[in-house]
Amino acid sequence: MSQYYDVDAVRQNFPSVEHIVYLDSGFQTPLSRPVKEAYERFLQEGFETAGPKQIWLNRLEETRVKVATLLGAKPHEIAFTKNTSESMNIAANALPLRTGDKVLMIDGDHPNNAYAFLNLQKKGVEIVFIPMTEVVNAESFRPYIDERTRAISMSHVTFHAGHRFDVESVGDLCAQRDLYFIVDVMQGIGVVPIDAKAMKATFIGSGTHKGLLVPQGLGLLYWDATRIELEPAYLAAASLATPPADFIARADNMGLPATAGRFELGNFNLPAIQGLGAALDLIEAVGIENIQNHCFDLGDYLIERLDGLDVGLVGPREREHRAPHIYVIALPAADWLDYFTRTGIRVSPERDGIRVSLGMFNTPADIDRLVEAVRARNAPATPQARTAVLSKLG
Repeated sequence: MSQYYDVDAVRQNFPSVEHIVYLDSGFQTPLSRPVKEAYERFLQEGFETAGPKQIWLNRLEETRVKVATLLGAKPHEIAFTKNTSESMNIAANALPLRTGDKVLMIDGDHPNNAYAFLNLQKKGVEIVFIPMTEVVNAESFRPYIDERTRAISMSHVTFHAGHRFDVESVGDLCAQRDLYFIVDVMQGIGVVPIDAKAMKATFIGSGTHKGLLVPQGLGLLYWDATRIELEPAYLAAASLATPPADFIARADNMGLPATAGRFELGNFNLPAIQGLGAALDLIEAVGIENIQNHCFDLGDYLIERLDGLDVGLVGPREREHRAPHIYVIALPAADWLDYFTRTGIRVSPERDGIRVSLGMFNTPADIDRLVEAVRARNAPATPQARTAVLSKLG
C-alpha cells in the first residue's frame, strides 16, 4: 500500500482502535482525542464561568467556515441542524411543491431520506422510485422525467452496499431541466471529497457522527443561496433577518436572511459544534484526498483477500462506482455478527451481509484480522488447527 500519511500517528488520536478491530465507521466513528478535548474545553468553560456564550458562538461561526471549506461552499450557505433526517426534512418542506408535482428517488435508498419526501404525499406530491443498480447516473433518471417532475433526491454513497453514485451527472441533468436537486452525503462526508457547486445541488444534508468524527446530535445543511425562493416550513426569532431586540414578535418583522440561517432555530448544539471544529482540523491536517486514497487501497486489499477465500462482495467492486470505505461481505449477518463480536471485531449487519466500513485510522492489519477470522470459521480444519488460527487473532 502507498503511504499517504502517518497512519500510526493518526491512530494515536483514536485510543479505542488499539483494543478492538474497529471496522464500523459507517455506523459511527470512535471518539478521537481532539474531539474529546474540545468537549472537555466546553464543559470546563461552562463549569468555571457559567458559560462564555459569545465565545462559543464565535467558535460556531469559525466551524461554519470550516464546513463550507470542506463542501466547496460559502459560509452563509451552511446551516447547523440536528441530524441528516432533519436536514432532509427541512429541504423537502422548503421546496415549493404542489399537488401533482413529482419527485424522483432511488428504490432502497436510506429511509430517512425517503420518508422526508414520502411525507409530502399528503400534499398530493407524487414520489416515484427508480430502480437501484450498481451504476446510477443521469441516464438512470432521464426516462422518468416528465413535465410534472420538479426534484430529484438521492444519496451520494449508499449505506448498505457502498455504491458511489454519479451525483455530478445527475446535478447537470437537474440544471438542464430546472429541477431541484437534494443530496444526502451522510455516508461519504469526511472520507469522499464533496464539491457542492460541482454537484449543482440545491440542498445537501448530513449528520456528523460518521466520517466527521463527532458524536450523534449534530447535522449540516448546505443551501444554494441563489435559490432565494426556498423558505423554511417553520420560523423562529433566530430564523429572521432582524430578530427583535426587545423579544416582541411582530407580524411586520418576518423577513428572512439571505443566508442558510433562515433554516436554523437557534439554541445550537454548541459542544458538538466545537467538537466538529476540532474534527475538521484533524481531517484537514490528514487531507481528505489522502483519507479517500488510503481507504481505497485498504478496500482493494480487502477484496483481494476475500477473493482468496472465495467469499463474495455485495455491491460494486470497481473504484469508479464504489465508495472507498464501505464494503458488504456476502456472509449472513444472523450467522456471523456475534462471531465477529466475540473475536474482537466491530462490524455492522446489513441487508445482504456484514458491512465493513473503514476510517482514516484503519490498517492492513485490521483487514488481516477480519480475513483470518473468516478463514478460521470457514476452514474445514481439525479442532487443533482451528484453535491455532484463532489464537493468532488475539
